[in-house]
Amino acid sequence: MCGRFALAASPEQLARQFELPLPLPQLRPRYNIAPTQPVPVIRTDATPEHRLELGITQWGLIPEWASDPSIGHRTINARAETVHAKPSFKAAFRRRRCLIPAQGFFEWRTNSRRQKQPYFIRPRADYPQPPLFAFAGLWEVWFSQDGSEIQSSSIITTEANSLMQELHHRMPVILRPEQYAGWLDWTNARPARLQKFLQPYPSEAMEYYPVDHRLVNSPRNDSPECLTAAAPADFMAETGDLFGNMPDD
Repeated sequence: MCGRFALAASPEQLARQFELPLPLPQLRPRYNIAPTQPVPVIRTDATPEHRLELGITQWGLIPEWASDPSIGHRTINARAETVHAKPSFKAAFRRRRCLIPAQGFFEWRTNSRRQKQPYFIRPRADYPQPPLFAFAGLWEVWFSQDGSEIQSSSIITTEANSLMQELHHRMPVILRPEQYAGWLDWTNARPARLQKFLQPYPSEAMEYYPVDHRLVNSPRNDSPECLTAAAPADFMAETGDLFGNMPDD
């Protein structure tokens, strides 16, 4: 699963890496993004040219048929194996796919003392991957009875690769830059063709390290220190060991 992530890039960095037209909405650096909070998405616009644009959505997809927007609390992730058929996601999967930019994400592992220790996961610096990457995402528009709208989004997850299995049995789908255009292609709506994008990212291209649970565990904390590696002595004192029981999904 993916329940927190970070994106501290400037609009200029996003424009350069994802080939977006300027100007872009102003974004403040985010180091501990949590469900229901605003997240940027990269998608194609409604023009005949289907140009790329940056939109701001609420994290937690609200299907267009929902009677209550609170359903978004339960739809922050969509499973790759069922996204094409599940009522909450199937319409967006066919017509409203997006990229969700990030620089890393968090996962928790329960240790022998039943404490949940957070880790920050990111592409390895020595691997040929840009400093920013993109999750495979979906977005949707929901209209209330008074005519107001909420744009929302979800991150697609898949089975964990061998590295992520040390932390959790699921992981977000990370797309490679050469896959972006195919994933966003509005003419491509066949589930069999889209499923090829929804594979685990290579273990050898990723790394993770422990971070301070006193900061990351609360979404109220949103500072660069959330991404600072926990000191080994402090980490061992807090967790008691490195490998413990897998937390529930």
